Amino acid sequence: MCCLRRKKNKQGQYQELISVVPSVPGHSAPVIPVSQGFCARHGEIPFSLPPRCVPQNTAVLRDAERQEKEKEGAMKVDAQRDILAHRGSLSVGSWYPVGSVLTGLYSMTPLSEVVAPPLGMATRLCFSVEYRHSSEQLVVSLLRLSNLLPRFHSNMTLVELRLLPDDRRPRQAKARGTGPDPEFNDCLIFQVSAVCVLRSTLSVCVLSVEKDGKRHAVGRVLFPLEGELGQAGRVLWRDLDPEEETQCSELGDVQISLSYSSSLQRLSLVVLGARGLQLLTDAGVCVQVSLQIHTQMVKTKRSCVVEGEQDPIFNYRMTFKLRPQHLDDACLRFELQHPNDNRSEPPALLGVLVLGPFMYARGLQLQHWMDMINKAQEPVRMWHRLGRAI
Repeated sequence: MCCLRRKKNKQGQYQELISVVPSVPGHSAPVIPVSQGFCARHGEIPFSLPPRCVPQNTAVLRDAERQEKEKEGAMKVDAQRDILAHRGSLSVGSWYPVGSVLTGLYSMTPLSEVVAPPLGMATRLCFSVEYRHSSEQLVVSLLRLSNLLPRFHSNMTLVELRLLPDDRRPRQAKARGTGPDPEFNDCLIFQVSAVCVLRSTLSVCVLSVEKDGKRHAVGRVLFPLEGELGQAGRVLWRDLDPEEETQCSELGDVQISLSYSSSLQRLSLVVLGARGLQLLTDAGVCVQVSLQIHTQMVKTKRSCVVEGEQDPIFNYRMTFKLRPQHLDDACLRFELQHPNDNRSEPPALLGVLVLGPFMYARGLQLQHWMDMINKAQEPVRMWHRLGRAI
């Protein structure tokens, strides 16, 4: 840069203080003064070529160059082999080693050694629950099953989770192995508010699936969440309640099979049997089934009368015409009755059961209806407790 400063001396004259051209030694690299107000041209840049040795024998030079190239190529191949041997056998092309995963760094302790099941012979489910208030999510971690019955060891184990009473879509998890102690290691998330989660119940249904797709109910766990979310992440063990060992209710239980075909718009049901009924007379037992849409009774059917006993077997099939758009508005009402010889008098009522969507039912009754919708044209069988007529 050119730096000029105006300074008036005693005689009123100006004096140059700094030289505008920097001094450059003769032996140093060339300096291009780009700030002088002009651009340097290529012709003004001094340069010099390094000395070049021209050998007298050209053939000797060619042999030396060839030997040097061969030596460099051998060194590159050796270096490539060293890299591949150090980083693994996986490579892209021939000169881009990617590496390999060292399994020793990712070894995990078997889950059976981390969470050992408590003593006992009952089939148990190992899981944990955690509620995240920031995102309003209930996180359920399925870990493993223990003491599975021997007849289920060779089948695939499937678990269906629901958040009762309002959750309509089940979450599923499949075991990663077979045997008496199949492992899951799956994490399932339910989106639920902090107010509703305390009033909810986690339903875990364990199913055994054969190779041909046939399912068998192993058992069920009903886990109320109220008071259980304080210690997040702790491992929980719960015994499965087998379907065949479920205790009868006060009025008895009834077994129903439901299936629905959307293409045929047909709802099919089979009243299989009942148990633990409180019979009043020996006149026999029958089942009356009514299809209801909103508050309107659409159709009513009645089964044949079975001789009076506490555990009658019906195996009575019924079908109803039901459009898919009414699946959320319709319900089935079951009434177990004692018929009277005098038809002018109403029959004696033994118990009532209502199966339907969330508008009419809760708990297992709601779950049975949703299973029927989700498993198209596949019969879903379940035991239900009878209630008193309101």
